[in-house]
Amino acid sequence: MNFKNKKFPLQIFRAYDIRGKISLLTPEIVQATAYGLVDQYLKAGQTQLVIGYDARLTSPQYAEIIRQVCEEKGLSATIIGCCSTPLLYFVARQFDGNGIMLTASHNPKTDNGIKWIIQGEPPCPEMIQQVSQHASAVFDPSRQLLIQPVQHEVVVKYCLEYQHALLKDIQLKRSFKVVLDGLNGSAGRCAALVLKKLGCDLTAIRCEANGHFPDHAPDPSQEKHLVELRNTVLDQQADLGIALDGDGDRLVLIDEQGTIISADRLLALFSEMCLKMHPGHEVVYDVKCSTMVRNTVHRLGGQAKMIRTGSSFLRTYMSKSKGRAVFGGEYAGHYVFNDGRGFGYDDGLYAALRVLEYLSQEPDLTLSKALQSYPERYCTEDTYISTHNIEPNAVLHDVEMKSQDFDAQLSKIDGVRLDFEDGFGIIRASNTGEYFTVRFDADNPVRLSAIRHTFVSMLSDRYPQIAQDILDAQ
Repeated sequence: MNFKNKKFPLQIFRAYDIRGKISLLTPEIVQATAYGLVDQYLKAGQTQLVIGYDARLTSPQYAEIIRQVCEEKGLSATIIGCCSTPLLYFVARQFDGNGIMLTASHNPKTDNGIKWIIQGEPPCPEMIQQVSQHASAVFDPSRQLLIQPVQHEVVVKYCLEYQHALLKDIQLKRSFKVVLDGLNGSAGRCAALVLKKLGCDLTAIRCEANGHFPDHAPDPSQEKHLVELRNTVLDQQADLGIALDGDGDRLVLIDEQGTIISADRLLALFSEMCLKMHPGHEVVYDVKCSTMVRNTVHRLGGQAKMIRTGSSFLRTYMSKSKGRAVFGGEYAGHYVFNDGRGFGYDDGLYAALRVLEYLSQEPDLTLSKALQSYPERYCTEDTYISTHNIEPNAVLHDVEMKSQDFDAQLSKIDGVRLDFEDGFGIIRASNTGEYFTVRFDADNPVRLSAIRHTFVSMLSDRYPQIAQDILDAQ
């Protein structure tokens, strides 16, 4: 390879983390990025941090590269081994809230990435770009790092501290039969131990970390990845199926009937749980969530607050709300409790434990019964539509102008979203590629089709290809 031709991959520095293929996020790029990260910690007056890593094969080596840069620059760094992102956030509280996590979350095994917190806060997009600029300035394309293989290891001390905190917080009034799918990520091992210690009759699937991800990417948002979990729940006649993503900050649940519970329904249930104890408080959700979430929060006397998509934006909003926001969630499966319990960040295991605790309050309450008030929505998944080389802002501006002809509430927090009484539609420009993301949601199939056609009609005159793509994506 001619290293002179190696370009610095600016595209892996995204809106809320650093993530990309390991062919781009090479050891040399990780080292350059580490200099940018360390500069940020030092400028914030910080002296110590922790480094954790997920199951990916390159993660322990990348953690060691970052630790060496920290040492060189006089920043004390402690590697806490293979762990979930929530465990890293938990341990970081002992290190002035500073931590770096090597993870590409739910992405395929060909990827890796970096998340970090400074004094308990995730970086804003501008801070991520600062790291990118610093890294590109120090990156030497002719230099090749010689990397010794580093083994994955679990540091039991930190895992036990995290378990102890969860066991202190969660009180189960009865036991449950639970199936846990760790999807070969870094969260399964510790989660299985917690569930057993809580007295659950546990069946564990893929709870050993394995960076080869032999079955598929550790992404529980894809229904095809949940087949084994669903079948096991039904075979075992279990009360609950729990799926955690590659680094454990996202959750998907399956009820006792084998139904995959959508994030919208779970958000509604969590809103009910938190607003019952904290009436009148705020519930936060992202622009991809259904109208049902807003309507549920209003019906329960809470304040519904919609924000842009991105778990780091969610956590930042929650921490700055000074307790006003008691719960926040995202359509992607991130759930943050801020109700005087929990830790104020997204933790898939903790969210699952809160569901079990809620069900345990009544002798015969099942998850399907608890969710009866929140029926499944008629909706589309995130659909990716090409920009056809048209400037996204021009398209969004036109949709905004034409939306005034319809009886809908307009939101421009993140793209253009129109809320109707019985559903919504949204079109957003991607942070990472030449495409739009569209999503539609409604109380019934007729309204779902009508809302979709509303968006098609606003685009068909000037952008017929985009309009046709939205129609074809049904």
